[in-house]
Amino acid sequence: MAPPNAAPASFLWHDYETFGADPRRDRPAQFAALRTDADLNEIGDPIELYCKPADDYLPHPAACLITGITPQKAQRRGLPEAEFARQVQSAMSEPGTCVAGYNSLRFDDEVSRHLFYRNLLDPYAREWQNGNSRWDLIDVVRAFYALRPEGIEWPLREDGAPSFKLEHLTAANGIAHEGAHDAVADVRATIALARLLKARNPKLFDYLLGLRGKRAVAKQLDLPSAKPLLHISRRYSASRGCSALVMPLAEHPTNPNGVIVYDLSVDPGDLLSLSAEQIRERVFVSQQDLSEGEARIPLKVIHINRCPVIFPAAVLKDVEGEQKGEYGAIVARLGIDIAACRGHWKTLREASGVAQKVAEVFSGGYEESPQDPDLMLYSGSFFSAADRQQMQRVLAMDPWDLVGQRFAFQDPRLEEMLFRFRARSYPDT
Repeated sequence: MAPPNAAPASFLWHDYETFGADPRRDRPAQFAALRTDADLNEIGDPIELYCKPADDYLPHPAACLITGITPQKAQRRGLPEAEFARQVQSAMSEPGTCVAGYNSLRFDDEVSRHLFYRNLLDPYAREWQNGNSRWDLIDVVRAFYALRPEGIEWPLREDGAPSFKLEHLTAANGIAHEGAHDAVADVRATIALARLLKARNPKLFDYLLGLRGKRAVAKQLDLPSAKPLLHISRRYSASRGCSALVMPLAEHPTNPNGVIVYDLSVDPGDLLSLSAEQIRERVFVSQQDLSEGEARIPLKVIHINRCPVIFPAAVLKDVEGEQKGEYGAIVARLGIDIAACRGHWKTLREASGVAQKVAEVFSGGYEESPQDPDLMLYSGSFFSAADRQQMQRVLAMDPWDLVGQRFAFQDPRLEEMLFRFRARSYPDT
């Protein structure tokens, strides 16, 4: 295994409760955070903030029922979204902070990015400046289940597969978690679960913490050798421990932080015989939308800047028992056929043009770009230095001083974004 990155100066464990499930369109209702040191001891006071819903947004009733946060409660206790965003960003930006959560990379971090973007704040700086980083415990939990499950109780779903829901894990392991879907309760439960994992296997915990640095990840995704890796991801079924032995094939053609990999459990015949367009139709689709007898082609992008959980294939060898040092009990439990994976790897390695074909598959054209400025965080370009300076000027001004002010924005999104910024948080202006 690669050596872990240095531990952060502190963790900021956080959670949002939101008025809907889409982090781009829906708005935060509550934010909670607790800071711990590198040994997971609490330091400082808890943070709990509510956000007033803006007049242009209707909360989803189902979300209010789940969280217990009504629009009236958020209106009464909350801050305008602009001030809410500033306070959240300030907490996350303390030097040396690793912002962590449970399923946070796929949800909470997206809430943060879009929150900051809507409110003219840098959506990314707190993730990397001043020695800062981010991390997500959910794939750490999945990795423990796959490789070192001893000493932890693993709750099962009705279908017999493990459940990785936070409330199920805390209940199974005797962790206090009163008020699930309350942000403060969820943060405390996440910290307690992290302590349990670290106590059971500190070496594995520290290795996974090291993967929050993209250089450590990039070193293992070796395209010239195409060495197989064990990858843990929600994209693989819980019945197989959310795990797959994968082969790196190509760099993503438009995202420099992406590497395209193939699940070696599946015969690559279709990948080799079909055109890029035919493959695309069987990658960016759900299984239920395919014709009978067809299966998704298991290409996946590993984003090196999203703390992916990857290991050298040798981690699958048993560390104790009769088959110590061999592929035995671990691969059997995960349902990995090492011989078949080796054969599929050899077939792909000997084929020509595979990297070029999969790069073409991911070259775009499969999703329309949104035209609403609120939704253009990723489809729009980065703001220029001149525009960032103008945005900082806006944020430094008293809201009433914005009345009648003109700003020399270069990006066409920003005039509308400024109008919405004022209308949502300072409607009287």
